[in-house]
Amino acid sequence: MTEIEESIAEESPDVAHDIPDIVIGRLPIYLRALMRMVEEGDKVTTSSQELGDRLGVSSAQIRKDLSLFGDFGKQGTGYHINYLVQQLQRILKLDREWPVAMVGAGFLGHALANYGGFKNRGFRVAWIFDNDPETVGQKIGGIMVRHVDGLERVLRREKVQIAMLAVPATAAQELADRLVASGVRAILTYAPISINVPEGVKVQYSDPVAQLQRMTFYLDV
Repeated sequence: MTEIEESIAEESPDVAHDIPDIVIGRLPIYLRALMRMVEEGDKVTTSSQELGDRLGVSSAQIRKDLSLFGDFGKQGTGYHINYLVQQLQRILKLDREWPVAMVGAGFLGHALANYGGFKNRGFRVAWIFDNDPETVGQKIGGIMVRHVDGLERVLRREKVQIAMLAVPATAAQELADRLVASGVRAILTYAPISINVPEGVKVQYSDPVAQLQRMTFYLDV
């Protein structure tokens, strides 16, 4: 361990349940920027100011967010980049690989299954399910598409906790219910509809139309 790491490697508290979700949502953004710095390879340390300039976030916000999880920096020295990457991966439980189930093998499902961005970021699409007889049995990104009828059996047997829904809005709630009943506790859905899940299950929505609609508010007409 380097001198810098020794000075900041104080024991960090476990993630508290009362930390706002908006703070948790910023941590992957910080991690992505830090990993980019590692790839660039021209610096060992960084500051909250430099990180904030890259992300358009105030340095005070970054320091406040990180302080909720421990003391990772030193006044006048900043943050050791590799060390902070390791700590954020630990906090986000990305110091392991998470197998993910994909439900829906249409155009979007194809794109997600072939997306290289999951690699080395803590996730691996391991199973794909669909109900189209022409798709079932085919391979997407090297993964054979299984019939959705076997969803519960596979997920329970493999103890899958994360799934992505790339299905029409009309099927999203029913499939979300089946995922939850099978033990899934984190769902990323691309269906343009809000789904209801019990307490303890996290849902994130990815709706490009809603994001575009949010941005048009700021445009001149």
